[in-house]
Amino acid sequence: MMDRLELLYYRPLVAAVSEAEHGMTVRRVLERQLGVSRKLLSQVKQTEHGLTVNEIRAYTTAPVAAGDIIRVRMEREISEDILPQPIPVQIVFEDEDLLIVNKPAGMIVHPTHGHYTGTLANGIVYHWQEAREKVRFRPVHRLDEETSGLVAIAKTSYVHQQLSEQMQANGILKLYRAYVYGCPEPAVGTVDAPIDRDPDQPHVRIVTPEGYPSITHYETIAHYDSTSDKPAAAAVRLKLETGRTHQIRVHMKHIGCPLIGDKMYGTQQGVEEEWEDAVGRQALHAEILGFTHPITKKWMEWRADLPPELERLERSLSK
Repeated sequence: MMDRLELLYYRPLVAAVSEAEHGMTVRRVLERQLGVSRKLLSQVKQTEHGLTVNEIRAYTTAPVAAGDIIRVRMEREISEDILPQPIPVQIVFEDEDLLIVNKPAGMIVHPTHGHYTGTLANGIVYHWQEAREKVRFRPVHRLDEETSGLVAIAKTSYVHQQLSEQMQANGILKLYRAYVYGCPEPAVGTVDAPIDRDPDQPHVRIVTPEGYPSITHYETIAHYDSTSDKPAAAAVRLKLETGRTHQIRVHMKHIGCPLIGDKMYGTQQGVEEEWEDAVGRQALHAEILGFTHPITKKWMEWRADLPPELERLERSLSK
């Protein structure tokens, strides 16, 4: 029976009822111990083995006794709308619950209208297919097409829910490296400036008093002095407190330090062609990612080295 369950369901979430929880409902215990959402419970209770107490099918409102073992089993799913493609994927970490990858610049995370192939999702779905894993593609967050770096993908709806809640509570560490024109003043600071769509160009974001709250913390980590024929530049480490579309790019432009190579938000005045050619895209990299693993409850942290084009840019800036 267990082999059959393993084929149909992901590894179960398990909760042992404590003395203090004696007499509580199944739902209450699962909310207390595992933070299981009501949406997930409403899904799993529809299947024969989705929700059990001592391996007997149970209702969410059923009372439990101390020592009872509650199991939540989610049905295995696949992304039927994503075409598997043999696209190289740089895997940084993977277990039964999570996949962390280092996305290259020039790649979209998820298929969009008119762009159904060549995405990170296509490559990951192929990777799981080759590994004979039945998993649905659930990115926890995304990066712009021209931004490189770390992306987290949840393998189950529960893990996705837990990481989304961590993100909303500002519990996920995301540090970015950017190379910008000019030097931020002060060298360490916070940009607190609301962002919304540009009414004249809906695909572009702008700082506007009517926008959504947006906060970016930054620290200048290297300064490249200007000369008579070159503008000053800097390497900046950034931490997002909110996650608006294009937030770093918009905020850096807002303080007069647009990203090198950013065609949408960069400035044409004082552009150094050597630097633009060295990077060939916006100079932004998701360098560090950290969060509490939803299953083991341990803090985990990953780092992605600079890609070759940003190393070239750094060498060019240092000349």
